[in-house]
Amino acid sequence: MRFNVEETGALVKRHKTVLIAAAVVLLAGLSAWYVLHRRKEPDIRPVVDVEKVTTDDVKIYGEYVGRIRAQQFVEVRARVEGYLEKMLFEEGSLVTKGQPLFIINSDQYKAKVDKAKAQLKKDEAQESKAKRDVERLKPLYEQNAASQLDLDNAIAAYESAQANVAMSQADLAQAELELAYTTVRSPFSGRISERNADIGTLLGPNGKSLLATVVKSDTVLVDFSMTALDYLRSQRKNVRIGERDSTRSWQPSVTITLADNSVYPYTGLVDFAEPQVDPKTGTFSVRAELPNPDQQLLPGQFTKVKLLLNIQEGAIVVPRKAVSIEKGGAYIWVVRSDETVEKRFIELGSELDNRIIVERGLGKEDVIVTEGYHKLTPGIKIRPVQTLDPVAIK
Repeated sequence: MRFNVEETGALVKRHKTVLIAAAVVLLAGLSAWYVLHRRKEPDIRPVVDVEKVTTDDVKIYGEYVGRIRAQQFVEVRARVEGYLEKMLFEEGSLVTKGQPLFIINSDQYKAKVDKAKAQLKKDEAQESKAKRDVERLKPLYEQNAASQLDLDNAIAAYESAQANVAMSQADLAQAELELAYTTVRSPFSGRISERNADIGTLLGPNGKSLLATVVKSDTVLVDFSMTALDYLRSQRKNVRIGERDSTRSWQPSVTITLADNSVYPYTGLVDFAEPQVDPKTGTFSVRAELPNPDQQLLPGQFTKVKLLLNIQEGAIVVPRKAVSIEKGGAYIWVVRSDETVEKRFIELGSELDNRIIVERGLGKEDVIVTEGYHKLTPGIKIRPVQTLDPVAIK
């Protein structure tokens, strides 16, 4: 069988085309296999947790040990001498202002009042007679029927009688006052203690005999000692403890914790601070006033006092776990816009629970590393647990 030259050329050309097509298909298949089965390069960026810096109005507190004190505490004492006859109250009960509490035997004081009244009547009679003598001698003197000496003696006798009346009136007032003291009354409304003298006891004068004490406890005071350091920090924030500032929306106030660790439902305001520091302790005394309508607080008991020292508005706050401390100071890892990290030193403020105020070193738009920072070095790229929004980082 014979082929001509043209047929042979066409056949060779066809075979070349088939071989080229087969080669292309083979290369395409190999490329697809390589793409599907090639080994991916591992992402060696460290995985860390990040979050944006937050701001808050942070309340700064100081904690101290305080002692409850009654707003008023008065010892009721006998002011006159005599035997105690009656007790007109129940021990431990509430008494009102002016309520009779004790009765002291008043016989001798009634007698003094009667005597003073009689003396006053006698002196008033002498005054009336002396006055009539003067009125009778004046026209006689004007008619030259009485001498100047007689008139002068009459006027002197009248003035002496007036002085005797004034003295007798004072003696009567004193006697009536002593008689009133035989009924011992409550100086104000409050709770009274047990009696300190039994019925029949001879009481001494001039307040020597203690009968009972009355305590005003519907409002109480809490005393505590504040450190000079806390006072200095408050001063730097223009907060003067013990002084009320009408330009602020808040005032230094206290809350207290009871013996069962429950928080007392009422707050109190600081109304006094000692103007000098105790050189022995380095502290100074502070006092706050609290309402006590349910008598939960008893004078003399100790309690925990939490004092609001300042409210730092718009403070930058970070988690405590995000802060590291070394010899050079405290620092934190900050995430840049290209997801690299920067070791930035910061100035710390007060610590509250698990958060810390950053005074300097951070901006309100910064993003920080909160966990995993032990893997970091300055300038390294990170892989956050959740993809960061570049706009948020910026």
